[in-house]
Amino acid sequence: MAAPSEEAGPSAAQGSPAEVIAPDGVTGGDDPQADIESPAKIIRIGAMVKQLLEEVRSTELDEASRDQLRGIYDNSVAQLKEALSPELADELDTLSFDFSGEDLPTGTELRLAKAQLVGWLEGVFHGIQATLVTQQMAMRQQLEGMRGQLPEGMSQGQGGPGYL
Repeated sequence: MAAPSEEAGPSAAQGSPAEVIAPDGVTGGDDPQADIESPAKIIRIGAMVKQLLEEVRSTELDEASRDQLRGIYDNSVAQLKEALSPELADELDTLSFDFSGEDLPTGTELRLAKAQLVGWLEGVFHGIQATLVTQQMAMRQQLEGMRGQLPEGMSQGQGGPGYL
């Protein structure tokens, strides 16, 4: 059987600007944008929750503040679910605290829930960074492979026809 680049012709070997071709010729499918629909929204919510956690860490919470923090937590989780893929939203739903009962959560429960949410978001951010680094490495290998296919002298930085 022929290699994927030989079967599909030269245009498939080079790939389109929107896709990453791995060194083995397989189109890369680890697009962080597929899992995150609104990265800016996730970053804003993550920063807010992290700052809120810092603020409530050393504060004694009365009943009214615990009720307000429960609402903020529930709203933050709901907003995050809207900005995530269904798979990540399900994961967040599984890991998040459920404060839907009539009893107010304790200050400790709220702090734990917020710390857990911040930790989960940091894990998501690290996953995005790792995916981007992997894609960058794959694109670099792809570029090196394409440079190796250029006629001799072209890869030395000499311009082609029409260049001065």
